[in-house]
Amino acid sequence: MEYEVFGEGVPLYLVMGLNTQMVAWPKELIDDLVGRGYQVVRMDNRDIGLSTKTPGPPPHRRAVLASVLNPKRANPDYLIADMAADLVGLMDHLGHDKVHVVGASMGGMIAQQLTIDHPERVASLCSIMSTTGARTVGRVHPALLRGLRTTMLSVPPRDREGAIERSMRTWRLISGPHFDEQRVREMVELSYERSTDVIGGMRQLIAIGASPDRTRALRGVSCPTVIIHGLRDKLVMPSGGVATARAIRHSKLVMFPDMAHDLPVPRLPEIAHEIDRNAQRAR
Repeated sequence: MEYEVFGEGVPLYLVMGLNTQMVAWPKELIDDLVGRGYQVVRMDNRDIGLSTKTPGPPPHRRAVLASVLNPKRANPDYLIADMAADLVGLMDHLGHDKVHVVGASMGGMIAQQLTIDHPERVASLCSIMSTTGARTVGRVHPALLRGLRTTMLSVPPRDREGAIERSMRTWRLISGPHFDEQRVREMVELSYERSTDVIGGMRQLIAIGASPDRTRALRGVSCPTVIIHGLRDKLVMPSGGVATARAIRHSKLVMFPDMAHDLPVPRLPEIAHEIDRNAQRAR
């Protein structure tokens, strides 16, 4: 796993989402958390960025879409639980017995599973714009699904500009009113320079579809938990965040009216505050 460590203090892990490299975590959020006394660790999940890629032929794009719509047809190389186990390996490597964990989107699923499987390693949990894995909540909005289907099933461009524009189309679709074209483009360009692999995201998507519903297991989570979600989110609709909060007793639900499936810059101080406030409960 490729990872970066910022600052000194109590370890806090930032786990990014589907097909998204660790460089998508805003620098302002990292700096804010470091300033609050945390040692922030961010990483590329398996199959993304500079982390190890799964060998073997790529899954067919239509098979990927079918696995999302009908999970029983999925043929995963791994599950969300395996990605959570990757974090345990990283914790062991860095000598961290217990950490605060923050996950966004698929990263929230990984963080939830880590807390379920290894509760002794998690001091506090923050799940952002994520869901429980139940098929009835946190679904993609039909209007957004149509746009994403076109992108998913199209042949990935081989040239740099084409690949970057393809990514930008996706970010425009899922982001909210605070979408910053220049800022996102810089992140997308950096991601392209780090890795041009387009297969890992498909494998991760199959892993999401094939992983079981976490609702019942989440009822056993006892560490301090905060769930953050945007009311404008159409990729993981707000019902996913509500369901997560209902499943985890004594959790706190924070919903921003101007946030979609993104981390809007104007909300970053509040997000950092909620992460810190939740972590303080663990102390």
